[in-house]
Amino acid sequence: MTVSVDVTEDVPELVASAAALFAEDAGSRDPRMDLGWPAREGAAYYQGLVQDENALCLLARADGAAAGHLIGRLLPVGSLRPKAVRAALESMRVAAEHRREGVGEALVSAFVEWARERGANELVVQAYAANDGALAFYRAQGFRPFEVTLAREA
Repeated sequence: MTVSVDVTEDVPELVASAAALFAEDAGSRDPRMDLGWPAREGAAYYQGLVQDENALCLLARADGAAAGHLIGRLLPVGSLRPKAVRAALESMRVAAEHRREGVGEALVSAFVEWARERGANELVVQAYAANDGALAFYRAQGFRPFEVTLAREA
């Protein structure tokens, strides 16, 4: 398994992995999510991220095929918490056939190293409250609940 940081040529595989994440995760948990977004806007979005110095695009490969991706970004320092230099793990997916093989851990480890090199002192990730697998994985990677967003129908 390898993790590639220079994914300029791999944007179509990033889009495919993101589309699979949308379908698998949001598709079963968020009826308001636009599941067609990756196909419509993903190529331009991820191409922009690949060229953004404040963003990280990783693609994991196993046996020559895409096994997962991770998108991270540095967040602007806010005036309410000026000592918090935050990096967000924006998006991550490991293909079902490669779960429990260390792919997710390798992606998160690369993200943590990238964020630390850029001065981040706080890492954040969001997951659906109903996604027990993702929550357990992120906890195993050292993430802990910090803020909770509650939602209800209007």
